[in-house]
Amino acid sequence: MSSAYTATLNQLIEEFGKLPGIGPKTAERLAFHILKSDAPTAMALADAIRDVKTKIKRCQVCCNLSEADLCQVCSDPRRERSLICVVEQPKDVVSLEKTGACKWLYHVLGGHIAPLEGVHAGDLTIDKLVERVRGGQVKEIVMATNPNIEGDGTSLYISSVLRPFGVKITRLARGLPTGSTIEYASGRILTDAILGRQAIE
Repeated sequence: MSSAYTATLNQLIEEFGKLPGIGPKTAERLAFHILKSDAPTAMALADAIRDVKTKIKRCQVCCNLSEADLCQVCSDPRRERSLICVVEQPKDVVSLEKTGACKWLYHVLGGHIAPLEGVHAGDLTIDKLVERVRGGQVKEIVMATNPNIEGDGTSLYISSVLRPFGVKITRLARGLPTGSTIEYASGRILTDAILGRQAIE
């Protein structure tokens, strides 16, 4: 930090620098932008950051982000409740919803199984998914984990856990390039993958 700046300004630069993709110069520019902004503008940003941390929680059913007990998808009566699409992260729900081709419910795992990274099945929301399937209303599970080694491994593990319940298990078609992520796939590719989903043997 520069000794030419006040302690408060240095602190703001340091906090901006902790954000992903923000280098020292960008952190400095952001800090000075806030400094030059009028008070209502700066405080609106502060309020938005506070609200994200205090108002957003996990949906009690699908574990997606929500500001109520149930997320907008789970509380929508028009959704096909016998169909659950399993994704890794809330951002994947957003990407799939943008296609307009999804009428199902979701289940957000909170990541993928990666033992080398210290992430095991028990760290995900798989038990909650099993509870939903055990209820008997679910007829099909659509695995929409990312098409990479971790995502495929997670998909296979969940399929083995759910198979005894007799539910149909499918996965998105491989219009998705292997090694990619749902978040960055185009809407057209995701739509083709949704419509062409295949059974997991």
